[in-house]
Amino acid sequence: MAEKFDCHYCRDPLQGKKYVEKDGHHCCLKCFDKFCANTCVECRKPIGADSKEVHYKNRYWHDTCFRCAKCLHPLANETFMSKDNKILCNKCTTKEDSPKCKGCFKPIVAGDQNVEYKGIVWHKDCFTCSNCKQVIGSGSFFPKGEDFYCMTCHESKFAKHCVKCNKAITSGGITYQDQPWHAECFVCVTCSKKLAGQRFTAVEDQYYCVDCYKNFVAKKCAGCKNPITAPTSGAGIRVERGVVPRGWWFFIEKIEA
Repeated sequence: MAEKFDCHYCRDPLQGKKYVEKDGHHCCLKCFDKFCANTCVECRKPIGADSKEVHYKNRYWHDTCFRCAKCLHPLANETFMSKDNKILCNKCTTKEDSPKCKGCFKPIVAGDQNVEYKGIVWHKDCFTCSNCKQVIGSGSFFPKGEDFYCMTCHESKFAKHCVKCNKAITSGGITYQDQPWHAECFVCVTCSKKLAGQRFTAVEDQYYCVDCYKNFVAKKCAGCKNPITAPTSGAGIRVERGVVPRGWWFFIEKIEA
C-alpha cells in the first residue's frame, strides 16, 4: 500500500498539486501562506510560496516591496545601503547617510563589501587581525576586548594546549587537576573510551574507565573474588570525588597504614 502524501496541516492529498517543504514537512500552498510564510515588513502581508522574497538582517520583503525609502526605486536586484533600518539606493545615499569604517574612517557607500560586528562596520579589507594584520574579511575571528584575531593568531596567543597532544584547544576542552585536555584525548588508557562526563579512576597518572579498572587494575577480593572498587570499613582506602565538565570523576588512592 502506497504511503499517504498529504499536507502536514490540513491533510489534503498533495498528489499532482504544488506543495512546499518546510522544516521537514510537506504542506499545500494555502497552508504555507497561513502557517509558514514570512511577513513582509513593508506591506505586512504574508510572502506566499509563489512570491519572490528578499531577506536582509532577519527581515523579509516581497521583491516588489523592497524599495528605496526616499525615492521608492525597486532594489531587489540592485546594491543598496541600510541606514537607521531604512533601505536606500545609491543615488539617495549621501556621505552623511553612510556609516564610517572603523578601520579607515571613510564612508562605506552602497556596493562596498563590508563586515559588521555588534553595530560596528568595516570595509571588508579594513577588517584585519590585530596581531598579524592579515585581512580577516568575512572569515572566522575571535574578539578580545577591542581587538580581533584570526584563528591562527588566537590559538598561538590565547588558546590552552592539551597536555597529551600539545595542540591548541579551540572548543570542547576539559580540565582535570588544573590541566587542559581535548575531550577526545582524555580517554581510558586500555580501551580508549572517552572519559569526559564518565566515571573513571586514576592510577599512577593513567586513567581507566570503570570497566577496565575492574578487569585489569583492581585487586580481587580473596573471599568473593570480585574486584575491590569501593571503600569498606577499615579497608585502608580513601575515595576522593570532584567534578569535570559534563559529569563526575573519582580516583582511588591507597593509604599506607
